[in-house]
Amino acid sequence: MMSPVKNTSSFGSPADIKPETAMSELVPEPRPKPVVPMKPVGINSNLLGYIGIDTIIEQMRKKTMKTGFDFNIMVVGQSGLGKSTLVNTLFKSQVSRKSSGWSREEKIPKTVEIKAIGHVIEEGGVKMKLTVIDTPGFGDQINNENCWEPIEKYINEQYEKFLKEEVNIARKKRIPDTRVHCCIYFISPTGHSLRPLDLEFMKHLSKVVNIIPVIAKADTMTMEEKIEFKQRVRKELEVHGIEFYPQKEFDEDLEDKTENDKIRESMPFAVVGSDKEYQVNGKRVLGRKTPWGVIEVENLNHCEFALLRDFVIRTHLQDLKEVTHNIHYETYRAKRLNDNGGLPPVTVEIEENHESNL
Repeated sequence: MMSPVKNTSSFGSPADIKPETAMSELVPEPRPKPVVPMKPVGINSNLLGYIGIDTIIEQMRKKTMKTGFDFNIMVVGQSGLGKSTLVNTLFKSQVSRKSSGWSREEKIPKTVEIKAIGHVIEEGGVKMKLTVIDTPGFGDQINNENCWEPIEKYINEQYEKFLKEEVNIARKKRIPDTRVHCCIYFISPTGHSLRPLDLEFMKHLSKVVNIIPVIAKADTMTMEEKIEFKQRVRKELEVHGIEFYPQKEFDEDLEDKTENDKIRESMPFAVVGSDKEYQVNGKRVLGRKTPWGVIEVENLNHCEFALLRDFVIRTHLQDLKEVTHNIHYETYRAKRLNDNGGLPPVTVEIEENHESNL
């Protein structure tokens, strides 16, 4: 037989009331959360007729085809690593002059030079103003201490030019964009480890530009050597706290993270460049001829050039531009305005340097 339930309402003594009950009486009831309106599910052409929102993509495409867009790529590395050849291979045209292989009459630059070459490339009705920035003299000296400084200075000068145009009261409708969107850094295929110069450069420049490291002339290494060297390079960069593009912190969502994780695991890409065609199995292919056969540039069994090309041009070109604008440039802009509280006039030195580089 069940015992009757004791009534501990307002007639009970204080001792009869449990502490939890007393506490609950003191804590006010939580305010109900405001009702969030539900997403308008099911609003489609069947209910309200066609709106036309989906045409925005076509509008953007037409505008881009009319105006075109800018893309500025910098190549950095010692002479003889095939920088110019690789860029020419990427864009399948002579967009970069050969700066390697100094003749006897030419002298290796005593300091790092910055040379910018502009081209307009058109494909499928879309125009791209491509600027290739070469850095002859980098890493070619007996003493290469601080040879990264002229490159960092050039990158910051382009941010400064854009900032000064941006703050003008009567600014241009379309500000010329000379900012470096991508820096391909060429690692010598030693098979051992990164040089102190490699680490020093990437440590300083990864904070101001999107760095994509590549192992140059990968055909000088065996498949096993490439795999081992790539792993060693990734480990060294991680130990020294150097992040290359695409940086993990900039992954916007799970889809981005999944895609970029695969890319990061494949980097640095071991590449071979060539602007010469050869006949292989009845097909014309870009490649390098050797005594034992033709190394096909776009064959993933031979090298990872195709991965680099797809990454830089076909999947991440727009993101490279956005990270440059929203992260690197914004960091420079915020620091510049915070440090000075205003902007001084453009110096003659910066203007003259830029004109001479073009």
